[in-house]
Amino acid sequence: MRTLAAVRGFPPAVRLLLVNQFGVNTGFYLLVPYLAGHLTDDLGMSAAAVGLVLGLRNLSQQGLFLIGGSAADRLGARGVIITGCGLRTLGFSLFALGDALPVLIAASLLSGLAGALFNPAVRTYVAQEAGDRKAEAFALFNVFATAGALTGPLLGGLLLLGGFRAAALTAAAVFALLTVAQAAVLPARAVPRPAGSVLGDWREVAGNRRFVAFALAMVGMYGMESQLYLLLPHAARQATGRSGAVGLVFVVGTLAGLTVQLRLTRGLAARGGRRGRWIGAGLALGGLGFVPPMAVAGAAGTDVARLLPVLAGVLLLYLGLMTAQPFVMELVPAFGRAELTGTLYGLFHAVSGVAAAVTGAAVGWAMDSATSGGPAWLPYACCTALGLTSAAAVTLLHRRRSLPDPPAVPAAPHRDPRPLSETR
Repeated sequence: MRTLAAVRGFPPAVRLLLVNQFGVNTGFYLLVPYLAGHLTDDLGMSAAAVGLVLGLRNLSQQGLFLIGGSAADRLGARGVIITGCGLRTLGFSLFALGDALPVLIAASLLSGLAGALFNPAVRTYVAQEAGDRKAEAFALFNVFATAGALTGPLLGGLLLLGGFRAAALTAAAVFALLTVAQAAVLPARAVPRPAGSVLGDWREVAGNRRFVAFALAMVGMYGMESQLYLLLPHAARQATGRSGAVGLVFVVGTLAGLTVQLRLTRGLAARGGRRGRWIGAGLALGGLGFVPPMAVAGAAGTDVARLLPVLAGVLLLYLGLMTAQPFVMELVPAFGRAELTGTLYGLFHAVSGVAAAVTGAAVGWAMDSATSGGPAWLPYACCTALGLTSAAAVTLLHRRRSLPDPPAVPAAPHRDPRPLSETR
């Protein structure tokens, strides 16, 4: 009830985008976790071909974040969001209807481009509409995103009983519905006439040393978050010997998000002060979340009781992410001009995407090493070191006063009385 009351306190556009994020994650996780199995088992593709299809989706998304952010700045976030969801509809439809490799590659490229467009654009729109309540808005954003990340795989598992095509068409239908809803309901915003060139915008953002240092310091957050889909599910399966235990990893995160996220962000924001200390504390807590599963890694046999340290670690990681993420998203646009909000988010997400990919590769190597006789604790230790190093880097920026000041905490919910219009 507290969460619903908080949602009602925001403008209609923010409320729509919160529901939109739930739908985006539901549609995405309804399909993508099962895509590799479909390509391998149903279509008989080689591991190299599967890697190509999946890798192109990641590459097209991470490599084009900056373009999506610039498009949001210069063309308006609303149109970029709608275009991105429309492209994701097309891409997922191709996954459902196409079996040939060229069609699947096109589907991957379209799906990745879609994410590169609407991810920075949605955050730009939320940041612009939330006013002084950015941290609270992004806290709610996390709640809806986490709920969608849980709902999607559960729904996808049920739909797969009718075949992969049914799951893929349902995912495409979810994005089609979101596209129509945004076009019909999402208000337009005024777009200032751009000054200079896109390359000039990129040079300005890339030349912002404080912002680049912050983005690099934050690689630990996204590197650790990516382990919710690699290392920690592996730990749950290893502890119990049951694949179904993986679902509990996401149940813990969803319950924590629904019950703690908003209260946590509001409480920390009310304490005032600069955000670096909360971000650093969250990163350190997330890093320590890998210690409990590390303690039972490599133990002989399987035992449901061994799942408890894994879930305790998952909870610590989620609490760390819930502490840091809203304040990170709040600070990103404060590093530059308001006209470059999308570009700032675009570069930040590009850096975080590379960080997640590199971390995934390193942790995967450590997991392979553990399987072939190496230390079982190594991948968890790597993640702990990553979190603590990132926390130390942010704390250093905080102490050097290199982070922007937070906005004042408003006495009442922000509402913008001005009519919304957009010039193209």
